Amino acid sequence: MYKSFTMELAGRTLTVDIGRVAAQANGAAFMHYGDTVVLSTATASDKPREGIDFFPLSVEYEEKLYSVGKIPGGFNKREGKASENAVLTSRVIDRPMRPLFPKDYRNDVTLYNLVMSVDPECSPELTAMLGSAIATAISDIPFDGPCAMTQIGLIDGEFIVNPTSAQRKVSEMALTVASTREKVIMIEAGAKEVPEQTMIDAIFKAHEVNQEVIKFIDTIVAECGKPKHSYTSCAVPEELFAAIKEIVTPEEMETAVFTDDKQTREENIRQITEKLEEAFADNEEWLAVLGEAIYQYQKKTVRKMILKDHKRPDGRGITEIRPLAAEIDILPRVHGSGMFTRGQTQILNVCTLAPLSEAQRLDGLDENETAKRYMHHYNFPSYSVGETKPSRGPGRREIGHGALAERALLPVLPSEEEFPYAIRTVSETMESNGSTSQASICASTLSLMAAGVPIKTAVAGISCGLVTGETDDDYIVLTDIQGLEDFFGDMDFKVGGTHKGITAIQMDIKIHGLTRPIIEEAIAKTREARLYILDEIMAPVIAEPRKEVGKYAPKIEQITIDPAKIGDVVGKQGKVINKIIEQTGVKIDISDDGSVSVCGTDKEMIQKAIKIIESIVTDIEPGQIFTGTVVRIMNFGAFVELAPNKDGMIHISKLSDKRVAKVEDVVNIGDEVTVKVIEVDKMGRINLSMKPGDLAPKAEKNRDRREKKEQKEQ
Repeated sequence: MYKSFTMELAGRTLTVDIGRVAAQANGAAFMHYGDTVVLSTATASDKPREGIDFFPLSVEYEEKLYSVGKIPGGFNKREGKASENAVLTSRVIDRPMRPLFPKDYRNDVTLYNLVMSVDPECSPELTAMLGSAIATAISDIPFDGPCAMTQIGLIDGEFIVNPTSAQRKVSEMALTVASTREKVIMIEAGAKEVPEQTMIDAIFKAHEVNQEVIKFIDTIVAECGKPKHSYTSCAVPEELFAAIKEIVTPEEMETAVFTDDKQTREENIRQITEKLEEAFADNEEWLAVLGEAIYQYQKKTVRKMILKDHKRPDGRGITEIRPLAAEIDILPRVHGSGMFTRGQTQILNVCTLAPLSEAQRLDGLDENETAKRYMHHYNFPSYSVGETKPSRGPGRREIGHGALAERALLPVLPSEEEFPYAIRTVSETMESNGSTSQASICASTLSLMAAGVPIKTAVAGISCGLVTGETDDDYIVLTDIQGLEDFFGDMDFKVGGTHKGITAIQMDIKIHGLTRPIIEEAIAKTREARLYILDEIMAPVIAEPRKEVGKYAPKIEQITIDPAKIGDVVGKQGKVINKIIEQTGVKIDISDDGSVSVCGTDKEMIQKAIKIIESIVTDIEPGQIFTGTVVRIMNFGAFVELAPNKDGMIHISKLSDKRVAKVEDVVNIGDEVTVKVIEVDKMGRINLSMKPGDLAPKAEKNRDRREKKEQKEQ
């Protein structure tokens, strides 16, 4: 049965149609926010997937270019693999919703979002987030929702709820917050050095708006919601836990997991696993879930020791950061390199500079964003965690981590006018034991400064974790979590920023939300740790960007010419510009507004190319002096190329102060000569002179006259 529900959200109408389309999905919401239309569906398999120890949730966000009136580029003329924006949106939907499904649920679930129409005033990403929450809430899939999401901008000190495309362009903050009725469950932010307190206030402004949306969703569920279906629980039997504890005591498990070396811990757990497999060899049912049981046993052990005894697996204090190290110039021939090490987490970042023409072109739904000048890529090879598997290219995690570091550094990058380069930084994970994305931020800062990129200030990143007890007041926030504390803890709260404020946040949790005191404490602790890293670890290695780009980096000079003269520089079929490139070995990019970038590794050749371009666009006037090449000889004189397609003629009488019988007695084809423009006639013909008397500056001529006069008088 078709029903429609409407609410006003941030000054625009949100309409949700239920039962209008996709009736065979477990849940479907046809979302309209302004003229943005997204179909969100939730489907689940009838039976659990066998042989897995995780919840198989898949979130898809599919952008159709017809939604903005475009035909896809390329040969096939149809959408290909998901764009980076689509991947990041899928992750933002996944992260708050995953913890709200039952932990022992193993049925495959797919949340699918199809973007069908885009209104620049109404974000399709936000519409899809709300649609996924509504489709799941009204479905028969077990789900402890509803949840809601809100975006917040900051313009002139005012918070903007669900900003439009135009507002997002000038906003100092791009914040997305997801909430349940009681708590915040996800935070994603990019910001221009926003103070911590402002960020906290923005988070809870979004939380307030989310409560209004949740009330709206409740009315939809009340009328259209299906009873939740029963499912086969994959929880570990309590009898198995009891049997395991008889073989491996809690004290033995503590000894196994409490070490600062990841490999030692993994070897300890491997030995415990072999011992238990041998003990339960005759019980196939228990063997099938033994891995999950050992994982749960480790988790309970670590959480108890942290929460009750304030003891961390590697022996650190609650706010203590692992040993830190920073280095630069690791790789000799690249444009810039920096390595940042935190315990057993190590990132080597490489910076590459190129002309602006190398910026990444984007073919997406946002009309305002067609190119990306700064690119941060993150790689996570299997050797970094001591495993072996073939490389299949970046997955969603790698794309997400790269985007987080990119977002953290964007606010401190110089403008194109200040630094006319496309910039790519690549974070290679050398070793991983938690929070590699934040190490990437630190390593990227080092490599950018080493490469001579004039960033405004250094950026660092750090992550906090959380272990909670039975009540909201029973918790402990951990600074700089390692992998084990991430796996067994309740939160991974990543914050990147400068001395001045926050540039990026990404918060993932495994519980049903965070209270305001937890969020405030996490932000305060990440600030304290971030400042320590900036001042004590990074600044002693490189305190500010190098004054010039590196020896092997391209050098770029920019000039501006009259846009009407662009055709003269390019020439017919590109002949003029190609000749300049051939002569100098540089790369030349010309914008429609007359901006010319000349890029090369040889400064002399760059200057030569600029001189040629300037000579092309400069109008020839009497009195100007040029250095040109003799290109043609006639009986009456020689023709000199002053600039491409600009020749002048030296009459034989103007070749020298003395009488010249034959032109070839003074110049030959190919000679480089200095000449002065004597006249530009009505036909545009340029007459030149090589006579020393004409070339001599006026002061010299006057001096010569005085000397001759004095000699006569004597």
